Amino acid sequence: MPLTSPQGASPTSLAAVAGPQHAGQRADRFLADALGSLSRSRLKALIEAGHVSRDGAPLREPAEPVRAGARYAIELPPAAPAVPAAQAIPFPILYEDADLLVLDKPAGLVVHPAPGNVDGTLVNALLAHCGDSLPGIGGERRPGIVHRLDKDTSGVMVVAKTEAALAALSAAFAARDLDRAYLALVWGVPAPAAGSIEGPIGRDPRERKRMAVLSRGGKPALTHYRTLAAHAPAAALLECRLATGRTHQIRVHLASRGHPVVGDPLYLRRIPAAAHALPEPLRRTLLDFPRQALHAARLGFAHPRTGTPLSFATPPPPDMQALLDALGMAQT
Repeated sequence: MPLTSPQGASPTSLAAVAGPQHAGQRADRFLADALGSLSRSRLKALIEAGHVSRDGAPLREPAEPVRAGARYAIELPPAAPAVPAAQAIPFPILYEDADLLVLDKPAGLVVHPAPGNVDGTLVNALLAHCGDSLPGIGGERRPGIVHRLDKDTSGVMVVAKTEAALAALSAAFAARDLDRAYLALVWGVPAPAAGSIEGPIGRDPRERKRMAVLSRGGKPALTHYRTLAAHAPAAALLECRLATGRTHQIRVHLASRGHPVVGDPLYLRRIPAAAHALPEPLRRTLLDFPRQALHAARLGFAHPRTGTPLSFATPPPPDMQALLDALGMAQT
């Protein structure tokens, strides 16, 4: 029987206890039926985000079979505003016209409001910057996010300002009809110096916040890389190109080959053997880097309205450049 917060209050938590007749059902299906107020897809997302527990322990899998007598608790995150608020947050603009805007996203800036980051995002900043010049998408004054960069990944992004631009740019990204390259500082030196990494990517079954190369399931993923510079045998600077666009793709593929990105909080779990080849304090400088050393360095595409070729490139931000300088990999 489901339990909710006190009558008349907006519930922040819900609970349900499984009876014998529920044993063996999928957890997300059982909860959707038992609660009645949340859809199965919403419950699946809450489970994957870590907001659901079973008998006090985190529930990891939406498809986990229900156990008779088990108590399931759901903690509902605060609802995000229907329309993000404009906030004056500075960001570097590389190009702008009536159709689109190209920027150099700083590391640490979340792209889109979401639970845990309901404001202070790039979307909030874009609304403030564009003001009344933003025609909007879908009848609302909002920018069109064509593609995303992880919070702590820096680099070139394009944002659509009209419905037509969003459709054209989204099609170009889906077809990979563009020039897109990343710089990644990794532990160790890949052999061969250039090549491709292929392997399906999906949620890590042991930890839902991580992605992983899976032996079964997952979505096809292909990353091309080449070594630009190396501080052998400790570290290398790679240029990476994506043939597919999976979540955390570059980070997951490189880690799967034993070359995790320096500073990666999710996929660098122990001190790499390559680190022992560096003298102090250089070794400690790399180990203490507080984010993944990954930069979206170049983006080229056809203008969605005129067809004119556009290309934009930015150097790594100062914190990542300092690592490259310390390793003798200065970019010119």
